[in-house]
Amino acid sequence: MTKVELYKSRVFVTIIHLCALGQFAYGLYYSSFDIQRSYKLKTSVNRRLVPESLPQKIKFLSYWSLIIQALYYTVSLANDFVGTNELTPKKPPAVRRFKDWLMATLAFPVAINVGVTFWTLYAIDRELVFPKVLDPVFPSWLNHVLHTNIMVFIVLELFISYRSYPKRSHGLAGLTIFMVSYLIWIHVVKHYSGVWVYQVLEVLQLPQRILFFVAVVGFTLSLYLLGEFLNNTVWAKEVKLAKRKSN
Repeated sequence: MTKVELYKSRVFVTIIHLCALGQFAYGLYYSSFDIQRSYKLKTSVNRRLVPESLPQKIKFLSYWSLIIQALYYTVSLANDFVGTNELTPKKPPAVRRFKDWLMATLAFPVAINVGVTFWTLYAIDRELVFPKVLDPVFPSWLNHVLHTNIMVFIVLELFISYRSYPKRSHGLAGLTIFMVSYLIWIHVVKHYSGVWVYQVLEVLQLPQRILFFVAVVGFTLSLYLLGEFLNNTVWAKEVKLAKRKSN
């Protein structure tokens, strides 16, 4: 079955969106409620390393990414039922325009950034991102929802659902605002708590941290360009048709 045939199968696309939303929404629910109940009786000091309250969770880009994924697939489902999945609709409804913008600007680059960065650092020294002491108190399946499945589903989405990318300058501007806002946020957290959100920042000197932040933002922006390139490659005929209609 080709990508166009999959696209035409509304049921297939809707099922994928339901599966993605189900696990990401449950991941948000579990990390917000069940993780406290599941480990309530565990008195291990290690348990205190698991973020439980909302203020503790929103320090991490992984949690923001999970929120973005849950939002994206919610919007995708809404578009499946009340919007349109036509390749190049003459007047796409607002929900379709928002879906396309969200995928291009935040959902794809942030998910790939979180997944690649986490597993790269994990391979180098897992103590920097996910210490072994967390294994008994943080479910491995939730770790994969946060750092693996977000990449799997967003790449799958790229192949089964066409989207019209926004003007590149607008998309990059939106992503830059998000990433810079997050970097400002973790500095605010450091100012008031005295502790960096990520252990890796504790071992870096100021010049190294600056280079690290620049590299993270640069890497994330490059992922936007990668998403645009992949979209234009996978859906080359559709992109050309859309350009002809817009002229």
